[in-house]
Amino acid sequence: MNRLTSQSIRRAFNRASASYDRHAALPAATRATLLERLDLVAFEPGVVLDLGAGTGHSARELKRRYRKSAVIALDVAHRMLEASAPQLPWWRPFHRICADAAQLPLRAGSVDLVYSNLMLHWAVDLDAVLREVRRVLSPRGYFTFATLGPDTLSELRNAWTHLDDAPHVHGFLDLHDLGDALVRCGFSDPVMDVDRYTLTYPHFTALRGELKGLGAQNAHQDRARGFSSRTVLKRLELAYASAQQADGRLPVSCEVVYGQAWCPGSTPPIRSRRGETVIPLTSLTKRRQPP
Repeated sequence: MNRLTSQSIRRAFNRASASYDRHAALPAATRATLLERLDLVAFEPGVVLDLGAGTGHSARELKRRYRKSAVIALDVAHRMLEASAPQLPWWRPFHRICADAAQLPLRAGSVDLVYSNLMLHWAVDLDAVLREVRRVLSPRGYFTFATLGPDTLSELRNAWTHLDDAPHVHGFLDLHDLGDALVRCGFSDPVMDVDRYTLTYPHFTALRGELKGLGAQNAHQDRARGFSSRTVLKRLELAYASAQQADGRLPVSCEVVYGQAWCPGSTPPIRSRRGETVIPLTSLTKRRQPP
């Protein structure tokens, strides 16, 4: 069970705002998949909420896709939203709001589409976030997301077990727990599937730099305070080396859970290439390989 602190999460992402885009290979890959899946949904939302918008790349693409829609980019870290300025052309602007996903400053039933790319695993209280998403969705509302699953950072988690028993890596939820949470919070017909990505790095310093650049630092409530010593980091590097690939590169495993859910009774039609027709929801489970 995660015991994260919102202050640590906000601080980490504010610090990472200037470097985030340079390290965002995985968010870019999952963004492409989420947007591709929207092609299958015959849906013209009036208001779109990008939940956990970060530096605004998804909000820009959503505005490009739904030109007549009001697109809202919402993030808990104000510096991430400030860094989204290059994605905000004057001829196709989107709105930016700094707020906590568990306390959305939006009217009930005012949003038609909630889109969230790699944000839900940072939720301090997942049920509170999902209840807020359900509250702001209109009766025909649709929720689509990507979040990290429990096999993410398995190599790093295993390496830390050789050093101590303290929590260093989040306990990400699997798709079954997420599905239960969605139903518990008022959604119907959740559809989820899992994809796996492996990123590789030439050495441990590059791996650590990428995690730091993404803001993916330990925000656990029971984490050890202060900086890890050089001795600890060296021991961690040696422990991680057991995962080294044949080519000498270090892997980072990422399990991504993709999900879609609807408000009760509001499943939108699924678009085929020749028009609009209803097809099995399993068609939404198309796999995509990372770049």
